[in-house]
Amino acid sequence: MISGSFYALIAGFLGAGASLSAKLTLGADYLRDMCESGLSWTETQGTAALCAWLHIPLRLLCAGLLFTCNAIMWTFFSKALRHCSSSARATVMTTASNFISSAILGRLIFGETHAALWWVGISLTLCGLLVLHGSSPQSLPQEECKKDT
Repeated sequence: MISGSFYALIAGFLGAGASLSAKLTLGADYLRDMCESGLSWTETQGTAALCAWLHIPLRLLCAGLLFTCNAIMWTFFSKALRHCSSSARATVMTTASNFISSAILGRLIFGETHAALWWVGISLTLCGLLVLHGSSPQSLPQEECKKDT
């Protein structure tokens, strides 16, 4: 049986994948630039013309991937909620996985770098989530109701 933490990690990664797909779909010229750099080894004159046409189906493919990643992400998040001991655990794991996956994908795909302030902010957010996760609610003693029959 797969644990709820695993489902939460996968849900966070799929959320980051959906964000990546949205950025590629709606971004300025990411796909066209990637196409031109990918086909630069052919050294033909028609590369720019091919990429001017090819980026449209690629954007549509990324739009489909956006909806697919979101649907699968919600499925895995629902499974994480069902299998984790608390909803806070599932939420913490999904959020942490999403933040870290987004940073890694941004670095790999777009070459993004994050300033120290971003890392401080993400660290504070994750610490807050861990504090939220670590605190367990105080259980109140339940009073047993006795019915007079």
